[in-house]
Amino acid sequence: MIFERVRSVSDVLLVAPVRGVESEVAPAIAAVDAFGPDAIGIGLSPEELAGLTEYFVTSEAEPLVPLTSNETSEVRGLSRFGPVRVPNPSYVELLIWARLRGIPVMPLDPSDEAHASLFAEHIGYVELVRRTVRERSVARHPPAPSTPDEFALAWDREVAKGRGSRAFARSRDEELVAAAQSLGAGRSRIAVVVDRERFAQVRSLLAGSAAPSPG
Repeated sequence: MIFERVRSVSDVLLVAPVRGVESEVAPAIAAVDAFGPDAIGIGLSPEELAGLTEYFVTSEAEPLVPLTSNETSEVRGLSRFGPVRVPNPSYVELLIWARLRGIPVMPLDPSDEAHASLFAEHIGYVELVRRTVRERSVARHPPAPSTPDEFALAWDREVAKGRGSRAFARSRDEELVAAAQSLGAGRSRIAVVVDRERFAQVRSLLAGSAAPSPG
């Protein structure tokens, strides 16, 4: 888990736990708790946030979560570092934490429909085929670094290294940062929570969106 305070339209704490790893939950919540945000923005679409809230935060029983073969391989690769949960436990537990304290949580990613449009805009047929091949390859031979942090970065580098995939990721992160700016307007401090592999680009975009100093 990595976090950093970034000065943007407001004081922002950017938190990036490794997706799925249970041991990332406590430090992520501790960082947000110490920061004391007025609101939390999370790297999920409105539909994803609504689903997590309905089925994993307010429901008495959690449903079974079907996984793709790629997700199954990622979980297996991460399991060497300890228990892994699906959906991302850092998001679920942060939602519970915020709900108990009355802190609003807003989705920052585009809607599922807008996400699909962005994907189609940047991922052409050739890139889609190459991306699928890369996903299958990394699923068969997952990276074997020494930490969850390194695993998440290595996995993403392998799957999303094509030009179209990089352009898609940047466009999605630009949408997220624009939403974070809207969330931060009129608030003194917000927390922004994203998957580990998005940290560097989101941090750069947030810092670039900082309001100019007066005078």
